[in-house]
Amino acid sequence: MSNELELASVPGGTRLRLRVKPGARTTAIVGVHGGALKLSIAAAPEKGKANQAVVRLLAEVLGLPVGAVRITAGAASQDKVAEIAMSPDVVRARLDRTESSRAD
Repeated sequence: MSNELELASVPGGTRLRLRVKPGARTTAIVGVHGGALKLSIAAAPEKGKANQAVVRLLAEVLGLPVGAVRITAGAASQDKVAEIAMSPDVVRARLDRTESSRAD
């Protein structure tokens, strides 16, 4: 999955594009869409609830505290940008590990 994922190195970590579907049945990583990580989020897109759920999901999957993940662009859009306090290589490896555990 993460081979198609576009990760950019930024000072202090990694920039990751996201494609988010709020109001979904479940909260999960769905795959990759046009270089962006595609997420389904059960929370409604109101009062920042979906954005908070995105941050929690990414932090959990990557094994980071919630404060190490933040939405830096697209707060009111399905297309978002997140910055993660972790190197791109480690982000890619952890996302690959998550994908392989889902396939088992």
